[in-house]
Amino acid sequence: MNQQLIRDEGHRNRMSLGQLEDRMQAWLSGEYQAAIFEESGEAVGYALFKREPEWIYLRQFFVVPSKRRQGIGRKAMDWLKENVWRNSPRIRLDVLVGNPTGIAFWRSLGFADYALTMELDLLK
Repeated sequence: MNQQLIRDEGHRNRMSLGQLEDRMQAWLSGEYQAAIFEESGEAVGYALFKREPEWIYLRQFFVVPSKRRQGIGRKAMDWLKENVWRNSPRIRLDVLVGNPTGIAFWRSLGFADYALTMELDLLK
């Protein structure tokens, strides 16, 4: 699912599936936690997050393409807020500016712009 997320959001990450698995294992054995979203016993998405003193950092959030636009992402976020993050004052996440669908989804849930990260590619 992480590899599909990278493709869907237009990320430049070119890690192999094995590299992504190793990275996920390292994250989960460290500061990060994950939640898997299921429908009828089938995994349909996940969230990867860590707790910071003042917020939850939502690093990855994914719903499989065939299940999108059916309310699963919204239900998953509601469940996380009510059951996992209920004592946290805020949630932060990053969305690539080239991912208008992701930006629209997060804004529909009430997220607002907070910061803009900029870069200069010196290899171009």
